[in-house]
Amino acid sequence: MGKKRAYSWRRRLAALLLLVALVGAGILWWQGRHWAPPRAQFPVQGVLIGAVDGPADFKALRAIGADFVYLEASAGASGRDARFATNLEQVRASALPFGVVHAYDPCVPAERQAANFVTMVPRDSSLLPPAIALDKLADACADPASEAGLESELTTFLNQVEGHVGKPVVLKLSSRFEQRYHLAARIERNIWLERDWFQPDYAGRPWTLWTANSALSTQAGDTPVRWVVVQP
Repeated sequence: MGKKRAYSWRRRLAALLLLVALVGAGILWWQGRHWAPPRAQFPVQGVLIGAVDGPADFKALRAIGADFVYLEASAGASGRDARFATNLEQVRASALPFGVVHAYDPCVPAERQAANFVTMVPRDSSLLPPAIALDKLADACADPASEAGLESELTTFLNQVEGHVGKPVVLKLSSRFEQRYHLAARIERNIWLERDWFQPDYAGRPWTLWTANSALSTQAGDTPVRWVVVQP
């Protein structure tokens, strides 16, 4: 009889501990989905928007505190964000400062990518510095470039883009890309890093932009957004 009571007690305790763990996980998940860095520490905050986010209400984003927007625009030699034209028109109407993002493809020659960017992105001095997203590794290419070759092609691309927009770009470095190529130390541009909830340090030098929450729930819409802050 005593063994049965002890077994029953252990089962109840295990069930209680499981319930506590589930509740705790739920609270952490909710807090994570609604967390943004404190304004007192990071006064300027904004959002990254592309077709993956669905329709965006830029006026609503401005109302909840977005100070700027980056729009995903082009990728590789011919990739174009399906909502870029619409987003461009609507963000202009919202009066929010905005910039654009090109996803760099190390398998594609620099000239072809620059031509795609120039075709997509208007020459406008009011735009924020364009961001070049670096995530895809050259290892995935049919004819992988050496590290020196990749850096040379990327430099050519940056020069052509900067000649079009009239200002230096920002390097949007993923953790895996930086760990593979260590470009933050070799290309002198401002950098944009990514890490949910904790400040990233994988570039080895201070970041300028930080994607602090990749799935922030806001009152601006039903779809979570990628929330970005500026180094003060």
